Amino acid sequence: MLKTEKKCIYPKKIAIFAHPFFKTNKIQPMGANNSFLVFSGTKTRYLAEKICASLGCPLGNLVMTKFSDGEFAVSYEESIRGRDVFLVQSTFPSSDNLMELLLMIDAAKRASARTINAVIPYFGWARQDRKDKPRVSIGAKLVADLLSAAGIDRLITMDLHADQIQGFFDVPVDHLYASMVLLPYLQSLRLDNLCIASPDVGGSKRANAYAKYLGCPLVLCNKTRARANVIETMQIIGDVEGKNVVIIDDMVDTAGTITKAADLMMEAGAKSVRACASHCVMSGPASDRVQESSLEEMVFTDSIPYTNRCHKVKQLSVADMFAETIRRVVDNESISSQYLI
Repeated sequence: MLKTEKKCIYPKKIAIFAHPFFKTNKIQPMGANNSFLVFSGTKTRYLAEKICASLGCPLGNLVMTKFSDGEFAVSYEESIRGRDVFLVQSTFPSSDNLMELLLMIDAAKRASARTINAVIPYFGWARQDRKDKPRVSIGAKLVADLLSAAGIDRLITMDLHADQIQGFFDVPVDHLYASMVLLPYLQSLRLDNLCIASPDVGGSKRANAYAKYLGCPLVLCNKTRARANVIETMQIIGDVEGKNVVIIDDMVDTAGTITKAADLMMEAGAKSVRACASHCVMSGPASDRVQESSLEEMVFTDSIPYTNRCHKVKQLSVADMFAETIRRVVDNESISSQYLI
């Protein structure tokens, strides 16, 4: 009887896998399909479109519905089930940009995306990376927790204000550097007697990397602040006489530090002063300060859109760099191999 029962059971199992569905639809293991989709928030669409043009793929169809009370809702208008989703959105002011990104992540998770990759060219709140006095928040850690709780699987960002912010995340962080586009531009200027400067001691490591790569001297500015965005004193440490100085920074907010440093260097005998920074925050009186300063030009990336035009400001695109990073993530290739410094 046992042998007879086995003969009845096995044909039933074989018959299940002989169903027409399994003949016409081959089941692939997870990860065999590396297809991906790129979506964008409202304010970073200009960059996402350039990234997609570099990748040779269309920008994903996402609708942001706004209500009269200021709330908004996110809806993906195409299937993202089982796809690697890349969400491009910088979290510059206002806070709506961060909230948009959080809703995009949540919607992607609920729509069964295979992986959710946050592409944040400018990571806001990064200056709040520690307690610099009692009873203050650590905004960078809070934003990291919000992104993790929403459900990201990976973060791709550029020039964090403090490298240790990478440790706030429990997911992989691909930290890119604007030097990929800024260094080739500086080399194209062919400046003689070149000198790299840091606007403060905190940025000396970044400036020193540029100076080493370009084989030129380094100058530091030592500043003290009366309060946030207000400089009390500044001194130049080093010789700038007869030099073409390039000030390197990660972001320019009110432009008080950069413009004061440029004016001091010209007074100290510098031949010319330029500035290069990753993120064009440029809030408040920044544009007027740059226009009226001794700076010959101010060079940024397009991680943040700049609408208040100043003829001294020049923006270089990082779209190709982010597109190449996305391609390498999808193809499981090394990211660090594309770094210059």
